[in-house]
Amino acid sequence: MAWRGHLKDGVHLPARVHIFDTTLRDGEQTPEVSLTPEEKLVIAKQLDALGVDVIEAGFPVISKGEMEAAKMISEAGLNAEICGLARAVQKDIDAAVDCGVDCVHTFIATSEIHMSKKLKMTKEEVLAKAVEAVEYAKSRGVVVEFSAEDATRSDWSFLSEIYRAVEGAGADRINIPDTVGFAVPKAMFQLVRKVKEEVRIPVSVHCHDDMGLAVANSLAGVEAGAEQVHVTVNGLGERAGNASLEELAVCLNVLYGVPTNIRLSEIYRTSQMVSSMTGVIVQPNKAVVGGNAFAHESGIHTHGIISSPDTYEPISPELVGRSRRLVAGKHAGKHGVEQMLREMGFSLTKPQLDEILAKVKEIGDKGGKVTDADLASMAEALTGCLPPEERRIRLEDVVVVTGNRTTPVATVRLTIDGKEYRSSHFGVGPIDAAIKAVKNVVSGVVAFDLVEFRLDSITGGTEALANVIVKLADESGRLVSTRAVREDIVMAGVEAIINAANRLLYLRERKP
Repeated sequence: MAWRGHLKDGVHLPARVHIFDTTLRDGEQTPEVSLTPEEKLVIAKQLDALGVDVIEAGFPVISKGEMEAAKMISEAGLNAEICGLARAVQKDIDAAVDCGVDCVHTFIATSEIHMSKKLKMTKEEVLAKAVEAVEYAKSRGVVVEFSAEDATRSDWSFLSEIYRAVEGAGADRINIPDTVGFAVPKAMFQLVRKVKEEVRIPVSVHCHDDMGLAVANSLAGVEAGAEQVHVTVNGLGERAGNASLEELAVCLNVLYGVPTNIRLSEIYRTSQMVSSMTGVIVQPNKAVVGGNAFAHESGIHTHGIISSPDTYEPISPELVGRSRRLVAGKHAGKHGVEQMLREMGFSLTKPQLDEILAKVKEIGDKGGKVTDADLASMAEALTGCLPPEERRIRLEDVVVVTGNRTTPVATVRLTIDGKEYRSSHFGVGPIDAAIKAVKNVVSGVVAFDLVEFRLDSITGGTEALANVIVKLADESGRLVSTRAVREDIVMAGVEAIINAANRLLYLRERKP
């Protein structure tokens, strides 16, 4: 990759990055999210299938449910290391260890703002608490990871002192939390590099996304040598959330070439499961797992994608368990629409494609959306229509006036064999009035009776396209059925009638 050559000297990428997933702890702290122990177990099993190295199962001391979840996950026989969060307090550590976890993640704040305003403790007291907690947790026979909460806003000399002290007390890993998402990547790089010079045990980073920099800061930490990164699925977490597992894993694998244990093909399945169980919808434009991450509408882009996917896709959608999606909209081009229809089983002529593309753009210009079902219905309608050059009757305009105190009246303007005609008519409703106005004009060349009129909404909702199917019979008993698809019900009805009238004329001339 060309840009890798621009990485500055001093970058120390680790041989492998461990993924510490805190979806079940920090992720559950997302406002209005609460999981039952059984739901946590289901997610934990999927995280294990995904390949995360550490699962932070919860904060056991805070409730019976948290303890139950941590116990269930610890006893599930998963490959991942199971971790429980604990303040630098003995009862918290006991609660976690008693759940059978492999690791205790203990923490205490080290920034001046937290120590003075929250803890009401001096630096000396905080240091003593940290060391005491690590020593006690180690005495309980578990792996210990220590976090200096709000590390990125802490005084460096004190941070250095406390990290060296907990290493001496037996900590197995230390973590550098950007608790309020206040760091920038360059600062995170420098901080991790300094910490790596002070301690010999593995270093972790835990970044929040308050400024939208959680993944960038985490990657900066890895560039400085951090061997482990804390993440959550879909970037869940307090306030603006945590570093996104899916984004970080893909970046490490594809951009940096640094291996992790993550099975990338399980990413989308995991994202969907967590979204469903937490009720937090993934935004459409979210990287990797968003609905639009592998969707293409622009004609230029779809043409490129059809020619060679790597023109506009930095990674293959299949890499993360997804598939490509082409979208019909006002920015669409003929190549994209043709490819979509071909995949649906339609083989259309160039004039038919031009007609569908014009309708798609017309709907898009009005702010409407065209779904795959809409597009298929348009194609089905056109395959039952005559080619443009065979249509003797053409609709130029239709105007309908209706209201709760007004009898509906429609005025239509048609051309038949190039000659223009106008007609108006009343009806019991706007569609009835419009069809009668059309019949007034068309009866001069082909008389017909409306045998059936059926209106469907293709996809449901107020923005759905109207799908009108009609059956007409002429004076000789010929019966034809055609359809039309429009965002306007009246227009769809009129267009369907005209399509059917054109087909009756066509049949009469060829089979008297």
